[in-house]
Amino acid sequence: MIDRSQYQKAVEESTAMLQEAGLVITPGERERFEVADFGLNELEKTGLQIITYVNTERCCAKELVMTPGQTCPEHRHPTIGGVLGKEETFRRRWGTVYLYVPGTPSKPVSCAPPPGSERYYTVFKEICLKPGDQYTLVPDTLHWFQAGPEGAIVSEFSTRSTDEADLFTDPRIKRAPEVG
Repeated sequence: MIDRSQYQKAVEESTAMLQEAGLVITPGERERFEVADFGLNELEKTGLQIITYVNTERCCAKELVMTPGQTCPEHRHPTIGGVLGKEETFRRRWGTVYLYVPGTPSKPVSCAPPPGSERYYTVFKEICLKPGDQYTLVPDTLHWFQAGPEGAIVSEFSTRSTDEADLFTDPRIKRAPEVG
């Protein structure tokens, strides 16, 4: 759980990054920022700031804002009751982001899992997304990603987002953010 001051600081940093990248958000979008620490209370290492523009039965669009070195933990979007899990495309807007997926591990890799959580990271094929690069993940693909030293902004375009159903490798993860 994060407290209100941590939430406000994350929103301020994310808003400044978006402005620096030339991305405009409305006051209403700013009010809807999701600040996810995944229940680990280590937002600087494991976390993500999200603005959801739209999430309908058929599509979803978001901005994922990550401060320097911040990691979104390893997870997948499962198929549930015959409904395919989320298919998502990441398009790098600003900074650098390193995406890790199944396959032959890259040697060397540019990022390391957050200290103390290494055992919960199992895929190490690295895809480095630079300006304008994008990558599509099919449903049920295990993945994690980490911002480079300047942070990163990634646009996510996907089928319906059901993040509450995401399956994380780390059993300590709580997907729904809590702000105290």
